[in-house]
Amino acid sequence: MTKPLSDYDSRASNTIPAAVGQGVPVVWMNPRYRNTAEILPTLPFSIVDVENTEKRWRCFDPLLARLFAELETGRIDSPLLSLDPSSRRRIAGNDDGAVLVKADHALPITGCIKARGGVYEVLAYAETVALEAGLLSPGENYACLAEPGVRELFAKHSIAVGSTGNLGFSVGVMGRALGFKVEVHMSHDAKDWKKRRLRDIGATVVEHPGDYGSAVAAARASFLDKSCAHFIDDEDSIALFLGYAAAAYDLERQLAALRIPVDSAHPLYVYLPCGVGGAPGGVTFGLKLLFGDVVHPVFVEPVASPCMLAQLATGIDRSVSVYDIGLDNHTAADGLAVARASMLVARTVGELVEAVVTVPDDELFLWLGDLWRESNLRLEPSAASGFAAAQRFCAATPGLGGNDRATHVIWTTGGALLPEAEFQEALSRARALAKAADR
Repeated sequence: MTKPLSDYDSRASNTIPAAVGQGVPVVWMNPRYRNTAEILPTLPFSIVDVENTEKRWRCFDPLLARLFAELETGRIDSPLLSLDPSSRRRIAGNDDGAVLVKADHALPITGCIKARGGVYEVLAYAETVALEAGLLSPGENYACLAEPGVRELFAKHSIAVGSTGNLGFSVGVMGRALGFKVEVHMSHDAKDWKKRRLRDIGATVVEHPGDYGSAVAAARASFLDKSCAHFIDDEDSIALFLGYAAAAYDLERQLAALRIPVDSAHPLYVYLPCGVGGAPGGVTFGLKLLFGDVVHPVFVEPVASPCMLAQLATGIDRSVSVYDIGLDNHTAADGLAVARASMLVARTVGELVEAVVTVPDDELFLWLGDLWRESNLRLEPSAASGFAAAQRFCAATPGLGGNDRATHVIWTTGGALLPEAEFQEALSRARALAKAADR
């Protein structure tokens, strides 16, 4: 029996709700959610790993500042924005709660959250290659990695990745800036403009007949045991995961600057769009290390592609697919169109995710139009999903998300570099939907 859209599933449930297989939006409370202090010591990563990742990021600041004019300090980060009063009221249901936007749709260089993982792993590989060749010494200014002699070395190496588009672009921009050869493996139905954008920067785009998962598998197989090559595995990369985790420090710093308390009386809810899971999983891990139980991560997925919900509901003993439950994985949120979740992420943060909210495509476009009109936020449909989810979550959980002392952070993921024609098409669909709904 289909549940009411405002209902949410009991923590006693350990199966995939019937409504999920029917493509009906749900607010699913994770029955395996546990106390942070109980789970963190059992995980393969720790605060030391994230601290070292953050330190490593800072080593690359001089290099990034040299390569990209828009990065004066070399730091890749996005602003933390206040949402307009009308949208805030629609989400939180009151005027008291803070609703903020972690604007990774506007991250410099790539215009998407994937810079935090993709750029980091390319830089880490460049560091390894240069150190092994004796062209970089510990403690040396990493800006030297842009020198012609080092670029000649990088030109002999290849980097590959499977992607729906945004991770591929992040890897492509950074890899090509350093002189690497770059291959991006994509499904045939990936956005044409994302393929053109990659080719324009000199990356090779390899198209595959299947979906995203098939493209990743083919890329992985083609780079197996290949010399002078590195495959960035979106499903199983530790470097990607830790690169995303370091973003938690940025949010902590920004909340402190705004004097926004995060404690048991002032819980923090963070809404994270989820495709394969690397970015939201890494951010969740970092936030749990810093804030413990007072931070509540909520993953967001399209109704057609709830791969992480399906995986967490089923358990982590085996990988499951949305195709297994009768869904087609077709969504306008192309960055979230993933049939199978990362098992690395599911096994690492599966007990740290408070809830998963699934949302229909129409709501993504309605929010996309409203946010452009009211807040001048230029988003892809995927990046608008967090707003639709936050609204559903707060309405369904008045004692949790509806707490008027809670702070809500909606993490946007892409959109600043969306071509004008694509954005206008999305706005046109938003206007049509709003007119039909008499909004």
